[in-house]
Amino acid sequence: MNDQLVEKIKANPNYQELVKKRTGFAVKLGIFVLVMFYAFILTIAFEPSLLGTKTGDGVMTIAFPIAAAIIVISFLTTLIYVKRANGEFEQLTEKVRNDVKDEL
Repeated sequence: MNDQLVEKIKANPNYQELVKKRTGFAVKLGIFVLVMFYAFILTIAFEPSLLGTKTGDGVMTIAFPIAAAIIVISFLTTLIYVKRANGEFEQLTEKVRNDVKDEL
């Protein structure tokens, strides 16, 4: 790829919008997931009795459903990102491609 094409793509307003939206969204989702994981780990480290609380008469503690929820939420955040990437982000990418297709 030549430098002129790279500069044309970087100067394209649709590309700049794509980078801004994609980066902002990925950072927000990433921070959300990291806070969730670290909160769980910090709770284990500093207040293990909280997560060691038994649920009902069984042997299972409250830590298991919370850990399972964290895994499910992580999976859902991935699905949310993929859905948005295949929709809004893909449309912006296509606009950029159309703007520079004569240069390819």
